[in-house]
Amino acid sequence: MPFGPDTTTDEVLADLDPSGRTIVITGGTSGLGRESARALAAAGAHVVLTARDAEQGRAVVAELPGRVDHVVLDLTSLASIRAAAGELRERFPELAVLVNNAGVMATPFGRTADGFELQFGTNHLGHFLWTNLLVPALGEGTRVVNLSSAGHVASGIRWADPNYASAPEEYHPWKAYGAAKTANILFTVELDRRLRGRGVRSYAVHPGMVATNLGRHMTAAAGRDLAKKVTAARMPPLKQVANGAATQVWAATAPELAAVGGVYLADCAISTEHAPWALDAADAGRLWTLSEGLVGAEFAW
Repeated sequence: MPFGPDTTTDEVLADLDPSGRTIVITGGTSGLGRESARALAAAGAHVVLTARDAEQGRAVVAELPGRVDHVVLDLTSLASIRAAAGELRERFPELAVLVNNAGVMATPFGRTADGFELQFGTNHLGHFLWTNLLVPALGEGTRVVNLSSAGHVASGIRWADPNYASAPEEYHPWKAYGAAKTANILFTVELDRRLRGRGVRSYAVHPGMVATNLGRHMTAAAGRDLAKKVTAARMPPLKQVANGAATQVWAATAPELAAVGGVYLADCAISTEHAPWALDAADAGRLWTLSEGLVGAEFAW
């Protein structure tokens, strides 16, 4: 039976054996990340999930099957990212898959500890630094899976002022979310270009509209705006978590993806339903340079 929107994580893994592979999942304590961790660990993988605090991490590890570990990571802090990446590399020097799953959606205007707009800083810049710091642990056959969204169609990158430093009054929660999700895809494109020569491939994933707590920071106005967009677009019904997480698990494990990368996935397939700016190679390179400047580090892999 071909995979599609109703495929579950367990169905993706039914004929696969990820035993012995160390798979890192950011935001693995709830929603899509937790379901991915559960399914992969139950199938035999060694899962390392990240949590915002140690107590939360220990609690989730105790509830999941198989071999599961955790590290503390706060993607809104560059200092926390550097510390967590250092700990991870020391404890687990060889990684098979990195799933950049954590994120926030349509938040009120805010800033990270380092002054970045909260959505761009958390969803993109945090994972940009995190991934690059872990590249030495990524070898032949490793995959990087970046969670994006069809919401990227709301906006391309705000090149002149990505963090609303000069014009915070122009902030709109859905446009900022769209820019951050566009950044996730462009990062995927450029990361794949830079690392495929060493056998590392990357994928951007749209999980679908899923019933999780991702929208916990939304204001009532943002929620109403989303409801209008969904109605106008006649979007498919909400997926359950096991269906929503299936595409990222497929990206992490599917043998048929071994020879491709830098692509946008949805419903366990390569998708062509994306904004025209999403896979632009020139913009991907431009974003990489911009991101290096913002996080204060250069990466030449």
